[in-house]
Amino acid sequence: MTFFLNPEIPLNDKLLEGLFMIMGFMCFYVASKHLKNWQNRISRESFLFWALLGTVLAFGRFIPSAVVGGLILIMTIPAIRKRVVPFKQLTKQKPAEAFKNQGAKIFIPALAIGIVAILCSFFTTISSLVGIGLGVLLSMLILHLYSRRNTAFVFLEDGATMLENVGPLSILPMLLASLGVIYTEAGVGDVVAKGIQSVVPKGNIFIGIVLLAVGMVIFTMIMGNSFASITVMLVGVGYPFVLSYGVDPVIGMVALTCGSCGTLMTPMAANFNIVPVNILEMKDKYGVIKNQIVVSLILLVFQIGYMYFLVHYGSMFFS
Repeated sequence: MTFFLNPEIPLNDKLLEGLFMIMGFMCFYVASKHLKNWQNRISRESFLFWALLGTVLAFGRFIPSAVVGGLILIMTIPAIRKRVVPFKQLTKQKPAEAFKNQGAKIFIPALAIGIVAILCSFFTTISSLVGIGLGVLLSMLILHLYSRRNTAFVFLEDGATMLENVGPLSILPMLLASLGVIYTEAGVGDVVAKGIQSVVPKGNIFIGIVLLAVGMVIFTMIMGNSFASITVMLVGVGYPFVLSYGVDPVIGMVALTCGSCGTLMTPMAANFNIVPVNILEMKDKYGVIKNQIVVSLILLVFQIGYMYFLVHYGSMFFS
């Protein structure tokens, strides 16, 4: 409680920690379901995975970093052995009668999440990440107003079921995001810059923009997360080949969206491209990726042109 009562800690940090605790307790709930079948070895390993993940999420801030690292290593063992399975398979249920006439209103709870996140980001000191959490709470309230059958237990049970079906892939975004920090600390950005400098001379901003955009795509395809790639590419390519010439820094934000083109084309972005395949029971494991490749390449070409446009005309619009 000392953390939450400390007036020097920003409200946003406290709210974010509270959301992590909620996620951790959700994992504990999933773990508790496997206690019912403790005699089964697979259930024991599933329990271990979800219990450790819940511990890291709920109490990671208060546990020494070395211990957290050890817990994560142990947690990956059941995942690697493919022993993390749902307690019971999803059953296909018909839509509830109460929702037959909802029509487009069914999308309001989903839209509420994004709207709250944007409002928090622009008009408060609360981050968009916390805003997403608050938006989820608002959407739950809206769904409860749609039907009284949508109780807190229904949200808990359905959320746990979905989490189990996503399985170990749920931790992939967090692990991949940490790669960006590791790569930066290891000096990968400097190595990339030296390698490019030995082949491409400085001074040609257009080539620098192309290298930045394509590099973001390639690194994102490798790491599965554009946020993990942006730090490496800005240090290795963005600054020495583009930003050092006085180019508008807004190009850095566009480069991040170039990385998102890579996200659409890689199985490493499992939460975007593999999880939907499992949920929708698609026959082609890479069906989502195959349908996104052409769109991704078109977006990449457009964004390269957009960044080059900002070089010449950005000051006119952003000064």
